[in-house]
Amino acid sequence: MKRIFLSSPHMSGNEQKYIQEAFDLNWVAPLGNNVDQFEKDLAAYNNMAGASVLTSGTAAIHIALRLLGVSDGDKVICSSLTFIASANPILYQGAEPVFIDSEPDTWNMSPQALERAFQDAEAEGELPKTVIIVNLYGQSAKIDELKEICDRYEVPIIEDAAESLGSEYKGKKSGSFGKFGIYSFNGNKIITTSGGGALVSNDIEALNKSRFLATQARDQAIHYQHSELGYNYRMSNIVAGIGRAQLEVLDERVERRREVFQNYFEALKDQPGFDFMPEMEGTESNRWLTALTIDPEEAGITNMDIIHALGEENIEARPVWKPLHLQPLFEGSKYYSHKEGYSYSDGLFNYGLCLPSGSNMTEEQQNKVIHTIKKLL
Repeated sequence: MKRIFLSSPHMSGNEQKYIQEAFDLNWVAPLGNNVDQFEKDLAAYNNMAGASVLTSGTAAIHIALRLLGVSDGDKVICSSLTFIASANPILYQGAEPVFIDSEPDTWNMSPQALERAFQDAEAEGELPKTVIIVNLYGQSAKIDELKEICDRYEVPIIEDAAESLGSEYKGKKSGSFGKFGIYSFNGNKIITTSGGGALVSNDIEALNKSRFLATQARDQAIHYQHSELGYNYRMSNIVAGIGRAQLEVLDERVERRREVFQNYFEALKDQPGFDFMPEMEGTESNRWLTALTIDPEEAGITNMDIIHALGEENIEARPVWKPLHLQPLFEGSKYYSHKEGYSYSDGLFNYGLCLPSGSNMTEEQQNKVIHTIKKLL
């Protein structure tokens, strides 16, 4: 039986045109028309001054930290409920992560917890170098509240929109609110380049520096000369061709993912103990993944019961991300909960569930997922 994946790639059919263009021009390296045009198109879509396309979203976060001068011993505040790629680059730079809990309205960074973290940092005389705000599963965080705090302390924001490309917050595109925005084009994202990412910003000088750092920081000289540490992070022209075609259908992919979410919601909203991830007023989530929580006392089953039942039918489902403050790698790191003595993200992890949400899911496949869950109930 054909496996139903959590979020599989969905090609538009136009990718081969741009890939062939790269071959016809013999530009297959991290230079060429596809790279240039993908950056222009991505910046235009998000109404940003420019973009720098890279090998991954992780690389984009790493470059952003470099551009902000993060180094050994610095503090970087980061959302806790996220994939580990949001925080690994903090360690690459020898810095120390400080994790912030989620809040109920968006499942994203808690402004209350962030405020307490800044108050403590100011009292200790060491403000963080930057704050990494994650937009989980496509839902924007409480940008206004979080930005007001960061602006008050004059600390720049890196907006990790790896999962929220195409989402909106009060009419503006996700990823366009910080000093830098981050996107991922991994194989499971709403659009993909197979592997890849991007940095967006209104600071053109910083974007130019990002390209320099991403190509081994090679100085302007006929010989190979290097005055500072660089990386091999630049996106190839072939991969960028895939991205150009994928970006052309992004709005269609968002519309379809929202339809998938709505189908699940209508089918399961009345089940006791089922609570879907909210969409905050004034925002539009791309619904990259349909996420919900299962209260075992009310539902009579657990999230893991559903995951195992779906697995037996060759259907992929996952728990919600394990918060980073619970990860062994970050044991001992500072963590600020939403309320004193109450960690909201812990509950989301314990009871959370992500259902198959691909834009290429058929109606029959989604009905199979729903039927399997209802059968278990």
